[in-house]
Amino acid sequence: PHPAGLGAALTHPNITTDYSEALLEFITQPTEDTEALIAQLDDVQRYTYSQLQATDEKLWVASMPCMLGDDSDVPLARYGDSNAGRMKTVYRQGLGERYGRLMQTIAGIHYNFSMGDEFWSFWLAREGEDGESVEQFKNRRYFDLIRNFRRNFWLLLYLFGASPAVCRSFVKDRGHSLSEFGKDNHSLHAPHATSLRMGDLGYQSSAQDSLVICYNNLENYVQTLCGAITQPFQEYVEMGVKNEQGEHRQLNTSLLQIENEFYSTIRPKRTSFSGETALSALQSRGVEYIEVRCVDLNPYEPMGINAEQMYFLDVFLLYCLLDSSEETDSIKYQRSLENQRRMVYEGRDPDLRLLSSVGEQSLPQWGHALLDEMLLVAAILDNSYDTKRYSESVAAQREKLDNPDLTPSARILREMGEKDETFFALAMRLSTQHAEAYQQAPLAESEQQRMAELAEQSHREQQGLDAQPQEDFDEYIRAYYQQYQCSH
Repeated sequence: PHPAGLGAALTHPNITTDYSEALLEFITQPTEDTEALIAQLDDVQRYTYSQLQATDEKLWVASMPCMLGDDSDVPLARYGDSNAGRMKTVYRQGLGERYGRLMQTIAGIHYNFSMGDEFWSFWLAREGEDGESVEQFKNRRYFDLIRNFRRNFWLLLYLFGASPAVCRSFVKDRGHSLSEFGKDNHSLHAPHATSLRMGDLGYQSSAQDSLVICYNNLENYVQTLCGAITQPFQEYVEMGVKNEQGEHRQLNTSLLQIENEFYSTIRPKRTSFSGETALSALQSRGVEYIEVRCVDLNPYEPMGINAEQMYFLDVFLLYCLLDSSEETDSIKYQRSLENQRRMVYEGRDPDLRLLSSVGEQSLPQWGHALLDEMLLVAAILDNSYDTKRYSESVAAQREKLDNPDLTPSARILREMGEKDETFFALAMRLSTQHAEAYQQAPLAESEQQRMAELAEQSHREQQGLDAQPQEDFDEYIRAYYQQYQCSH
């Protein structure tokens, strides 16, 4: 169960759960300072470890899970008795019914990115179309960013992919193309893999293969996604919303229960109000920020990510925002999916070729061309913040293009071979190493007390929500889905 000392997952601002009670999710507040973000994440994890010591639990440092049993061994996350809390649990029940619970135990980094209002006002004055509002301009340009990201994110999988191997228990009942690692029959891998999490072993669905989401503008994006949430899907219709005992199996019988079920490498986002759908928030108030979802946890980093990687991600995303961006058609859409597949399984193969608008290119050829252009963006950021960290972050990634052995995925496989370790043994060794380091350097007493009070406050808030009179749950769900009908 979610440790009481970490607060209530429904109401805590920094610590919640993802799919399962045991799958922690840490949330940092928006900031313009990368070092401040790192410090905030460090404090949250340090406090978390203080609450795990009594149970001898650790944070698992890899994106891919290990030593899994059956689906039934993965407990759904619980959020209390309010309708909002029940809906979150039923949604997870639906994911388990549709895809299996083991698939939901994968973890990763979600990197959120936005530009400030002053930037948008300045850019609109320079390049906006006649009569275009700031919100319209932001929507248009954020979708420019998204399309460029989808064309180029294969580079992130190569540079930061850290899941080249998995435990056999994860794929025990599923077809796959992986091979045993040496004489180790517990671990499976692909020799040149980068991020198996982002391939067909990860949170993917054959049911969603027919779903093509349009990223050319906000209106088309909302319309295509809304259709997938409101149109019945035969396989899920046959499953039914409830079982014979009248308990919910899923929220609806459509291809998607809610927006979050659609797996994408990047999403446009808008903070929603309580009870408001994500699409309604987007449609009524526009894109507020974008969420990057293709970054693996780096098991060698105590927080799964470090400052240098964040500086590079900022350069990469700003480059995607500023570069010209053609609209996507079906050919370009499929091209980005094929590049993703090739990079996942063959990313470090020296003979790899990727599909571009000018034909097939080698990874070093295309990668260096991208980094050359990103260096111009890094120079602007360096100048703005009186630092060299942005250009240095680009230089560090260039070394990986020239030497695949420097990538996290290569390092993991190399250490498994050199130390004769299974994937489980490597991840457990690093998990233990990070746990011991955190426990030997506890939070300052004042910060520990502040975090403890925050946890207590979240419990009181959830208890308050649970104590409020609730309308019939089915009626609550019906009213929630009415918003999709309106936006569709």
